[in-house]
Amino acid sequence: TMAIGEGGGELAKQLLRDTYDVAYPGVVAIYLEGAPRPGVGPHDVALAIIREVFAKGYVKNKVMEFVGPGIASMTTDFRNGIDVMTTETTCLSSIWATDENTHAFLAAHGRGEEYKQLAPGDVAYYDGCARVNLSEILPMIALPFHPSNGYTIAELNENLEDILHEVEVEAARIGGDKVNFSLLDKIEGGRLRVQQGVIAGCSGGNYDSVVQAARALKGANTGCGEFSLAVYPTSQPVALELTRRGYIYDLMEAGAIVRTAFCGPCFGAGDTPANNGLSIRHTTRNFPNREGSKPGNGQLSAVALMDARSIAATAAAGGILTPATDLPDETWDEACEYTFDSAPYDKRVYWGFGKAKPESELVEGPNIKPWPAMEPLGENILLKVCSKIMDPVTTTDELIPSGETSSFRSNPLGLAEFTLSRRDPEYVGRSKCVDAVEKRRVAGESLIEADPELAVVFAALNGAGVDADASCVEYGSMIYAKKPGDGSAREQAASCQRVIGGLANIVEEYATKRYRSNVMNWGMVPFQLVGEPPFEVGDYVYVPGIREAIGGDLSDITAWVVHAGEAREISLYVADMTEEERAIVRAGCLINYNRTRREKE
Repeated sequence: TMAIGEGGGELAKQLLRDTYDVAYPGVVAIYLEGAPRPGVGPHDVALAIIREVFAKGYVKNKVMEFVGPGIASMTTDFRNGIDVMTTETTCLSSIWATDENTHAFLAAHGRGEEYKQLAPGDVAYYDGCARVNLSEILPMIALPFHPSNGYTIAELNENLEDILHEVEVEAARIGGDKVNFSLLDKIEGGRLRVQQGVIAGCSGGNYDSVVQAARALKGANTGCGEFSLAVYPTSQPVALELTRRGYIYDLMEAGAIVRTAFCGPCFGAGDTPANNGLSIRHTTRNFPNREGSKPGNGQLSAVALMDARSIAATAAAGGILTPATDLPDETWDEACEYTFDSAPYDKRVYWGFGKAKPESELVEGPNIKPWPAMEPLGENILLKVCSKIMDPVTTTDELIPSGETSSFRSNPLGLAEFTLSRRDPEYVGRSKCVDAVEKRRVAGESLIEADPELAVVFAALNGAGVDADASCVEYGSMIYAKKPGDGSAREQAASCQRVIGGLANIVEEYATKRYRSNVMNWGMVPFQLVGEPPFEVGDYVYVPGIREAIGGDLSDITAWVVHAGEAREISLYVADMTEEERAIVRAGCLINYNRTRREKE
């Protein structure tokens, strides 16, 4: 099986039995050899790989194919812990060669008959190869503010002040004068003190990792000081088995707090770190606008990623950063016997596939709202620059934060109020002002009547020889970011821009295919620009003939920047689009496209 993270628009196409169209991806072999040493876990392996490939873009939008003799040294649960982190490399997907351990894992879950052996052919060609000697990997830590900011814990301890100073500099850049963030004050006697540990989610809460943490903490004491440890098993059956075998007892007896399966700590809806605190976590991400941080409001809490084994070793040391390899090798008995008990699913989950009940009423609460209507793409568009983000990477958590937004997931306009709230709090107000003018235009007013300031814009365009007629122009907001969309496939990162007036993005490059897909499915033009952006927030970008251009050559699209009453020509482009993607953008969004298609049928 190969799974690909995608936004809701692409999934909606599958529900309608449409095809999933993607350019045939490159495939990079991740050749594993050797075996992890005692105390080294899947997060250590994953962070070591991410450190090497992320910045280089080596596997971006490619499939990572894990092969080699090193696979046999790891259990399937261990492999799963690595695999769930591969999205942080910006790959398209990842797959693994299978073996008898895979078969045993499936059999334990009642699916043994589904096993198939998968392996490269005797001769296999790849678009690249990364060779990983598992025996050489040491306990890792990914410091704020990205999973690729990785060091071995030994490297960090040897260069503690220099490395932490670099993180402080980055924090100052992110938070500006609103944030007072420090790490150097957490050094005690040449060692780093952390304030919190969390083992959770799809990467950290799996059975093997929690078992190893419990073994490290058996009979230990996490202390009653500032440091705290929380453990979230990854599912109810995993929690049930951990309880049955006594591992939950060992964790709680040592002072850990054990909570039910929940993704909350990963996105700031549980165990939010204290302001200016440092949390070590076996979770997936440590972006600057995640886990409850709000740099725009002066709150920045830092998260470093570590494997559960080293988190447990740190907890046993009362919060002093400690690699798991400092504990005796006999601590880490890699055999983690597991018996799957389906009772939590059998007794609680309604297995409704093929059992539709059309007569049942769909209950909608007051916070469930319909999508606002979208206009088809105009012949010409005028974009107001409402945010300009020059960070090397802009994550989906910055575009639309998780955590406090969860209760608005079914309220498009309510959710949109949080767009860029952690990165550019003024963006929503700017974009809504643009949207209000466009709504007046759609209702019958001219753009100049709706916003007299636009008269200066059109005067500048016409003064530069551009035939710009305000009566046939669609008006919308625009975001510039160098490389947006790193992280999750959350479609709201694009839909929230759209419902408050977003009409296009201009970027240097898109971090992921899935975010670009979301942009197109919500009817926004995915422009790209070579070089530095020649505009500032408050400027305008006029793109004549865009509707025709979307149907034709996308490699050189003439546009005009209006700044301080003067117009300047620039060149934009759009990367390849399928015929369906072109039609969706021209329709104004996927909803409009499907509605029109249904009417034709």
